[in-house]
Amino acid sequence: MLRRGVLLLLVLVAAYAVYVVAGLPPRAEVRTLARKAPGRTAMMRQREAEAKVAGRKARLEQTWVPIAAISRNLIHAVISSEDQNFLGHAGLDWEAIQSSIEKDIAKRRFAVGGSTISQQLVKNLFFSTEKSLTRKLREALVVRWLEQDLSKTRILELYLNVIEWGEGVYGCEAAARRCYGKAAADLTEEEAAGLAGMIPNPRRIHPELSPARFARAQRRVLWLMARAGYIKRDLGALGAEPPPPEPEPGPADEP
Repeated sequence: MLRRGVLLLLVLVAAYAVYVVAGLPPRAEVRTLARKAPGRTAMMRQREAEAKVAGRKARLEQTWVPIAAISRNLIHAVISSEDQNFLGHAGLDWEAIQSSIEKDIAKRRFAVGGSTISQQLVKNLFFSTEKSLTRKLREALVVRWLEQDLSKTRILELYLNVIEWGEGVYGCEAAARRCYGKAAADLTEEEAAGLAGMIPNPRRIHPELSPARFARAQRRVLWLMARAGYIKRDLGALGAEPPPPEPEPGPADEP
């Protein structure tokens, strides 16, 4: 009976592994990202489906810009707030993952994210916002391909052009024009911090929906930028500690 139990467990593990691999995008599709901009992403398709169910027309605002046309302030703000070890890791930040797992176990649910910029990009391009072990495993495998096939500069360029920045707004150029009426190349430190602060929950952290929540997130990013040495600002004036991060997105966060 023990041998049969072990054999059954091995069969189930093998079947699950096949299921995980079957849901991966083709490796060639990942390689083409090194020279070609993606079309409609999985996140865009998800939002379109959600809008259809809600009986409203889906919006899509996106203007692709090269990384040379993106403000260095925004690049610094995003790295400071989303992935401080971006240039040093190979796609996965194991310390952040360990911390995330510990907090998830304490709350008995997938409550806290620990995703790198590469992981967030893969999720946006190929998967969805569903929080599950299967998605995380698939995400980790594709992240490995991404880091092998693309440079860090290209990964960051893709990320800044495809992530969600509010309902129907994708990429930093559309976000900068929507929020500040200017190109992404012209963003100031404060404006860049505001956009970076929206990334964890762009449908909830938005200057038009909650100025106070937006200001709190912006202040947090400015604090992180100053600590990282990207801006010359007295941390004392920003507070001894950064404002806490806003809660992870949930069903109540829909617009």
